[in-house]
Amino acid sequence: MAVLDIPGYVARHYPLAIVGIIALAVSPFLIRLRWPAPALKATAATLPGKKSKQQEQREWGKWTPSDFKMPTPEPYPDWSIETTKPLPYRPFRYGPKYHVTMGLRTAQHAEWIELDNHYPRYHADKARRILERGPQCCRTAPEAYPAAVELLEDLAAYLPARYPSLYRRAGPDAPLENLWSGEKFDISARPLPEDPMQMCARLVQDDLALMIERADGQYYLLAGAILLPGFWRLGDKFGMALPEIHTSGDVPQFREKLERGMTNFFRRVRPDEMVARNNYFLQVDDGLAWSWSIGDEDSADVSWSTAEKNRAIAHHFFRSERQTLRRLPRTGAVVFTIRTYFHSVTEIAQEEYVPGRLASAVRSWGDDVSRYKGKERYGDVLLEYLDKKHAEQVQRGLDMSREDEARAYPY
Repeated sequence: MAVLDIPGYVARHYPLAIVGIIALAVSPFLIRLRWPAPALKATAATLPGKKSKQQEQREWGKWTPSDFKMPTPEPYPDWSIETTKPLPYRPFRYGPKYHVTMGLRTAQHAEWIELDNHYPRYHADKARRILERGPQCCRTAPEAYPAAVELLEDLAAYLPARYPSLYRRAGPDAPLENLWSGEKFDISARPLPEDPMQMCARLVQDDLALMIERADGQYYLLAGAILLPGFWRLGDKFGMALPEIHTSGDVPQFREKLERGMTNFFRRVRPDEMVARNNYFLQVDDGLAWSWSIGDEDSADVSWSTAEKNRAIAHHFFRSERQTLRRLPRTGAVVFTIRTYFHSVTEIAQEEYVPGRLASAVRSWGDDVSRYKGKERYGDVLLEYLDKKHAEQVQRGLDMSREDEARAYPY
């Protein structure tokens, strides 16, 4: 089997087993991961990324293509672009303690990409952003091009099987058809009609990023389609290694608690594994693509200091990400999918148990996490509202003892 020199080769709710508290970075995607999610403990034997003999002998920056093939998924049950609602991820826990860790859980390959009836908005926002900003949001370095093509081919195989009412492909040389929009994507043309990461972005609601291992054993962000990030810009992070991505974003306690475990995990994750994690944060504007309250997207500096303080609760929005991580078998690149779920706080606060648990979680943030997440700009208004809604639920007879039964993490 050939060895690739990587730089040179230039359904519905599904409870997933918690794999454990793994001291990884708040996802390599940085600023947008406004908090590292906690997880349940597990033994080392259950953790993903256990190194094989072959991996122990592998030279950094070189990858022997794996014969693993991602299983063809079953169709998503009763999926409809009109009626399938977003999964209700509410990945926050009660205080009083807030743990700076990254919570991973095993995920099935069939669950790789999540689409729902918000697809039309995401599709339109992405198309507009590609037209207006193009390479500022979608970019592929030459050494990452083979991996980006592999990702595109994986999506072209996965999507028609998982969402046959939305995507169709008649054969390996046929275009991938979007049955809702009428678009056709020529996957087999060489050269491709546009940047492969940009083509990938048009197919899903997720943002996408590829990390490429170099000879120093570090993983570098060398391909991305980052169109709906909220709080960060691809150009600020492109070409950086994982540690620099985090330290440049002032991720709380990264050096002390996260860096070593994160690096080891990236080196060991195998193509036959896939993991997922969720996070959440808050913003005080309605910008899905860019949170404009922290400053103009093209400003030299953007920060929470520019956000208006104590805006009315109608301007508070809850932003949650469901991320997956897997290694591409042919090129060895590590691919992140980053799916954002976006709701007003007033909407999710109508759900049973949510306002009380969210208020407790926000109060558990330490000073460093509070600064990182901008709590000073919205905390007073947010907590007053959540406390009020929680009290109303309790007064109506909400049985607090049944919460774990009614809403298991991360819902």
